[in-house]
Amino acid sequence: MSLLKEEIVFAGKILNLAIETHQMPDGRPARFEMIHHPGGAAALAVDKDGRLLLIRQFRPAVRGTILEIPAGRLEPGEDPAECIVRELQEEIGYKPQRVELLSKIYSSVGFCREEIHIYLASELSATVTAHEEHEFIELISLSPEEAFAMVDAGEISDAKTLIALQAYRQKLGADT
Repeated sequence: MSLLKEEIVFAGKILNLAIETHQMPDGRPARFEMIHHPGGAAALAVDKDGRLLLIRQFRPAVRGTILEIPAGRLEPGEDPAECIVRELQEEIGYKPQRVELLSKIYSSVGFCREEIHIYLASELSATVTAHEEHEFIELISLSPEEAFAMVDAGEISDAKTLIALQAYRQKLGADT
C-alpha cells in the first residue's frame, strides 16, 4: 500500500485535514479523509505516597469535564519524554525525576495519525502550574484501588487514561 496523492484541505494550529489517495493491497486506488496530528505524550503520575494524580478537565469535544491523565501535544522535533515533563509541570505542578514508557498508542487509526506516548511518572517534586488560557483543570488524587474501581465501574472513559491505568495495574500485579 502506498500514498499516491495528498491534498491538505485544512491547515490548523493543532491538526491538518488531508484527502489522501492510497494504492490498496489489491492495486485499486482509494480515497481517505485523514487527520494529521503531531502526536502527544501523557503520564500517570504517582506521588511519594503511591497516590495517582489525575485531572478533571473541561473538554469541548465531550461537552463537559472528563477524568484523565495529564497529556499534551508534541512540539515539532520534541522528544515525548521531555514533552510530558513539561506538561506535568504546567498541568499539575509537579516535575518528575523519572519517566518510564508504559505504551505507545494510536488514538484512532481509521482517520488519524496521532500517536500518544504513555508514561509512568514518579519521584515528583512540586513546582508551579502554568495553565493555558483555555485550560480548566482540577487535580484529583486517587489511591490505585480507587482508580481501578472507577475503571471497573466504567466511570473513566478516556482511552489514554484507561490504557495507562490498566498498564499500571498489570505492573503492580493487581489483576484480580
